Amino acid sequence: MKLVGGAALGLATMLVLSSCGSSTPETGGGDKAAGGGQVTLKMVAADYGDGPGKPNSGQTFWDGVVKEFEAANPNIKVDVQVINWNDIDKQVATMIQNGQVPDILQTGDYSGFVADQLLYKVDEVLSPEVSGDMLQKFADYGKVDGTAYGIPFVSSARALFYNKELFSKAGIAEPPKTWDEIKAAAKKLKDAGVSQPFGLPLGQEEAQAESFLWMLGNGGGYKDASGKWAINSPQNVETFTYLKGMVAEGLTTPNPGTKDRKTVWEDFGAGKVGMVNGGPMSIPIFDAAGLKDYGVVPIPGKAGPLDTTLGVMDWIMAFNKNGHAAEIKKFFDFFYTGSAAQKISDTYKLLPVTNGGIQKLSGDEKLKPFLDALPNASFYPFQDPKWADLNPAIKQTIGGAVTDDPAKVLGELQKTAESS
Repeated sequence: MKLVGGAALGLATMLVLSSCGSSTPETGGGDKAAGGGQVTLKMVAADYGDGPGKPNSGQTFWDGVVKEFEAANPNIKVDVQVINWNDIDKQVATMIQNGQVPDILQTGDYSGFVADQLLYKVDEVLSPEVSGDMLQKFADYGKVDGTAYGIPFVSSARALFYNKELFSKAGIAEPPKTWDEIKAAAKKLKDAGVSQPFGLPLGQEEAQAESFLWMLGNGGGYKDASGKWAINSPQNVETFTYLKGMVAEGLTTPNPGTKDRKTVWEDFGAGKVGMVNGGPMSIPIFDAAGLKDYGVVPIPGKAGPLDTTLGVMDWIMAFNKNGHAAEIKKFFDFFYTGSAAQKISDTYKLLPVTNGGIQKLSGDEKLKPFLDALPNASFYPFQDPKWADLNPAIKQTIGGAVTDDPAKVLGELQKTAESS
């Protein structure tokens, strides 16, 4: 469930971080330094790419965390290896297969390791004070059969960005709160010469996210309240029928089924798009393009602004093979109670997963709509095993629902979800 993977934003480059001299996790066992009784934790982390204006910021970030931690805990060393999002799952699987199990892993999913009993329970490696500060809804997704194994690492949410200068030129006084207001604003923007009144990325990069935001706006989603798949529900069909009308009137990105979010976000930064759904990780792209005069508001729904949004999170977890629960607990507590969690949010414009972290960012007006929606965020049904098959199918085909028959396209996806 990567928030900012290499494929997603094109920012990631392979970073191999060797803060303590070893670039490859090794089998547990001989980890006590000669004569020092020192324990070495092996950690593998996902590469979030370069922060804005900060090349190799992934390496710099973990270097700083490890340096501070080791200064406060001289008997514990941490070797960190940072791996590109496209490669991390495969490389970690190889490590584990070869018996080279890390102590700590930070990546997009934890659930695959639970069945093989490879992970510590969260309460074995995280203090109650830290666990208690986690956003409850996020922490609950770290549980399998009622027991927590995954620890939320960073999160993200979505809101609507609008170009204030373009709105002013088009005579639009306020940002939209409803679908009708979106369409009215889009028409004015089009009349003012804006080529993409509403940015609509329904290409393969992240069509599942854009679709979900619009579904939420009409009381829909991928599943219904009972937990049954409901991709072709009347609400969702109505949603895509509305979007199809927007596309037909030239009020969106042309050919949205072929457009990825990064391209549309870059167009917004270049002043070609009037409105677009995005997240905190969009901000560095807008900043790099030089766009400053924009606003951020909650996602408009059919009848009014949403009090929820798409929530996404990545995970950190602890493996039990090397028996380092006490040392891992010290590292995790240090990470969440010190400056490290704040620094990763600052570097990548990702959001905290603790109430305390959200409080620290509460004064940032650009982040406020994301932070306000985060505790009540809605999530993909990623705990359902069918999501692994459904997600790529959505990315490949749902864009066709705004040019073809929405009921037919969504119906085919429903069949995929219900297939055994």
